[in-house]
Amino acid sequence: MSEARTSALIGEVHRHPMQRTDEVKPLDGERTPASMATATLHTTSKGLVPTEGRSLEELLATVGSDDVAWMDIVGPNEAVKSFLLDTMAFDELAVEDVFGIATTASLKFAGHRFFVALARDSDDRLDTEPLSIFVKNNLLLTVRHTDMPALNPFARRLKHADPDDVALGVDFLLYELLDAIADDWTPILSRYSNDLDRLEFQVFDPSTMYENLLEGLHDLKLKLREANKSIESLHTVTMRISQPGDKLVSAGVAHYFADLHQLTTALVKRVSNYSAGATSTRDTYLSHVNLQLAQSNARLAEVTTTLTVIGSIILPLTLISGIFGMNNHDLPTDIVGGFWGIMGLMGGFALLMLTYFWRRGWIGQGR
Repeated sequence: MSEARTSALIGEVHRHPMQRTDEVKPLDGERTPASMATATLHTTSKGLVPTEGRSLEELLATVGSDDVAWMDIVGPNEAVKSFLLDTMAFDELAVEDVFGIATTASLKFAGHRFFVALARDSDDRLDTEPLSIFVKNNLLLTVRHTDMPALNPFARRLKHADPDDVALGVDFLLYELLDAIADDWTPILSRYSNDLDRLEFQVFDPSTMYENLLEGLHDLKLKLREANKSIESLHTVTMRISQPGDKLVSAGVAHYFADLHQLTTALVKRVSNYSAGATSTRDTYLSHVNLQLAQSNARLAEVTTTLTVIGSIILPLTLISGIFGMNNHDLPTDIVGGFWGIMGLMGGFALLMLTYFWRRGWIGQGR
């Protein structure tokens, strides 16, 4: 859903460093827990809750029974892992996915739900990182290993959320969060569309030789592939949530997730179309390069054929002139008619060879 439809519940993010713990060696494919974690909490009754000097358990205690709250943890460590397992009583498999390599999840456990979706991180490289989402009672808890730009508009939406929307409960917060991730890709895909249009124009522009066309198309393909990871992940989560039999969200917000599923479906189609367009443009460029190479080879072959024909004609003439040009008094020049006879003989050979080459189709049209 767009930011104009609903807004949302935390302004600026203030973070509190959690207690330092010893690092543990991860299993293969597992993330190493960071030595420092930060947390943010916002409730509907108190707004942004001060985090300085408070542990995760103390922050959780500030959430009232009638509150809807969002807790965001960045850089989870062993202390966070213990909090998720012991205090929150989350399923061990779900917690392991937080520190593992899960990219998509939509699971319902006894007492809580667990989701994983890929979102864009904030570094200069376009890549995606998993965002783990726990939903329990009236608490939405997110765990991530890096900054994610999509959470900033989500925070602004929550800050200005309509009371009627907040009254829908924590499932509405889950919708707003996933919708913010989807909306984060919309301007990026528009930029990719412009890049694709520019590259297509350059490929089909015969008047100018553009540099790094193939590199640009390859780079665009990589970006689209990375975007597709996040969008496909989000599409899978929304598709699972939209299935009525699973009951992963309350009936009051089901239509919101149906709308979000349509949005992610459209994004998947956009990425697929752009990727197909980039592939087609790249193939067209390679076809143009191959055609130019074939034309160059054809011209080279024509030149080589011409030189070969000339050399083949000159060779017997050189032989004749070499024989009759020897400094020898008994050469039968009178038999062939002297100088003009020799010239006629050489001309006859040349005409004979030209006729032969012409009939074979090596010069002219042949037969």
